[in-house]
Amino acid sequence: MSIPKEIIVVFSTAPPDKSASLARMLIDQRIVACVNVVPVRSYYRWKDEFCDEEEHLLIIKTTKEKAGEVIAAIKTHHSYELPEIIALPVIDGHLPYLEWVHQETQG
Repeated sequence: MSIPKEIIVVFSTAPPDKSASLARMLIDQRIVACVNVVPVRSYYRWKDEFCDEEEHLLIIKTTKEKAGEVIAAIKTHHSYELPEIIALPVIDGHLPYLEWVHQETQG
């Protein structure tokens, strides 16, 4: 299958009380088509201290051409000093859905 435009998935984590507003902001700016929010527990080291945090994982669908805008918006509006922002390419999928992602981010 040939994907008409390159679609990517961006992952970011956020505090549970901030995830909905972050997702809404990205959608309202029409730079993403969809954001799934999933509760997760994160373990990591920050400033030489072990951390164990309840967070929300944002699974963000957008186009490669919007990646820079999405990353900039997350960095600007995120409450973390160093937010997780990871973008991965979509190599295949349901073509009508992938076309919808492209259409939603063209507004």
